Amino acid sequence: MEKAHSYRFYPTPEQESLLRRTVGCVRLVYNKALHERTQAWYERQERIGYSQTSSMLTSWKKQEELDFLNEVSCVPLQQGLRHLQTAFTNFFAGSARYPNFKKKHQGGSVEFIKSAFNFKNGQIYLAKCLDPLPIRWSRQIPSYCEPSTVTVRLHPSGRWHISIRFDDPTIKPLPVSDKVIGIDLGISSLMITSDGDKVANPKHFKKHYRRLRKVQKTLDRKQKGSKNREKARIKVAKVHAQITDSRKDHLHKLTTQLVRENQTIVVENLAVKNLVKNPNLAQSISDVSWGEITRQLAYKCRWYGRTYIEIDRWFPSSKRCSNCGHIARELPLSVREWECPECGTHHDRDINASKNILAAGLAVSVCGASVRPQQSKSVKATAKKQKPKS
Repeated sequence: MEKAHSYRFYPTPEQESLLRRTVGCVRLVYNKALHERTQAWYERQERIGYSQTSSMLTSWKKQEELDFLNEVSCVPLQQGLRHLQTAFTNFFAGSARYPNFKKKHQGGSVEFIKSAFNFKNGQIYLAKCLDPLPIRWSRQIPSYCEPSTVTVRLHPSGRWHISIRFDDPTIKPLPVSDKVIGIDLGISSLMITSDGDKVANPKHFKKHYRRLRKVQKTLDRKQKGSKNREKARIKVAKVHAQITDSRKDHLHKLTTQLVRENQTIVVENLAVKNLVKNPNLAQSISDVSWGEITRQLAYKCRWYGRTYIEIDRWFPSSKRCSNCGHIARELPLSVREWECPECGTHHDRDINASKNILAAGLAVSVCGASVRPQQSKSVKATAKKQKPKS
């Protein structure tokens, strides 16, 4: 199993200067290649691939005004072009939007493959760096594991993180359990299980909203391009980083507990990108991170030998009576409890939905249907293709 450990590190002034220049060069090469590919399509109806942009990079390095590209390692520059190729592949496949230009204030990341770093004596040596990176090793990489790629990321708040990917053959399945669970994701409660438990929504964004609003107002008052505005921008980024860290920590603890305690986990296949288009619920849905919850459950179940099932998002889990199967005609979101007109069973809306999700997931696993329903060919054929940005 492939794993990636992320660590915080504190580079020396020389290392930070080199890394910042590397991040800037990768951003420049990525943006220039994106511009060339877009311009070639609009002017000549010509598609440019990775091999052509790689040749362009060689010519750019020979130009006098771009001579600084030779001061950094060539591997992250090539990896940036590969990432751009992946972005275009996803766009033409209809699974992503047209690639955007990278911006300086968003930080950035650079990827090093084996030829551009050295892992020796438990330390990471990057290309053109004489000294190892001063990494805060919160957990050690197993001695028998060899890193395959290293990704260095500069956050908008100025923090440096390094992600080390390696293949860990020691991951073993957890002991088999006879417990199964269905999960209904919500907003007032983060998740509701078929056992009747409700996990409260910690509302990470709301906890830091007043402080974020204060620093955001300070940023808006600063003159664009000034040093004080840059200082205020870093303060805003630090608040956002604190919100992200607290949310990620809570979700990892929650999903790990669910995977350890249950053999089978069933959730709904939600279209989060469509749900956040509702302006009244967009902020709340983004804060609970439904997509991140399902992503973590999926790969942790794969690691530890658990069964992860996603059911169709159109399954009427809330309207169906979990006792007799009767489907109510209408059930507005404001109705949190209802009584079945057929059998008279009183239902809590969310607990009833989680029970139905579990039943549908078990039926899917027994009959061998697809656990991740795909769109029909007719829907794909009629879907509108996204147009490149001008």
